[in-house]
Amino acid sequence: MARLVKHEANRPFLIRQEDVQKFPIAICMCGLSKNKPFCDGSHKRTNDEEEGELYLYDDQGRVKVQREY
Repeated sequence: MARLVKHEANRPFLIRQEDVQKFPIAICMCGLSKNKPFCDGSHKRTNDEEEGELYLYDDQGRVKVQREY
């Protein structure tokens, strides 16, 4: 069964580590990453979204969902 999941974040959640790596781990919060659960920078595609609008994304681009209510 297909589901529509609404992601409201347009940037990753950063987890900072105090170990040898010395860099944060970025967890995808936009839902577009091809490397989930890690961020791959795909959230940059959401930078020009209009506030309060709903978009569907695929490999070819995005479509704004037209509301009928």
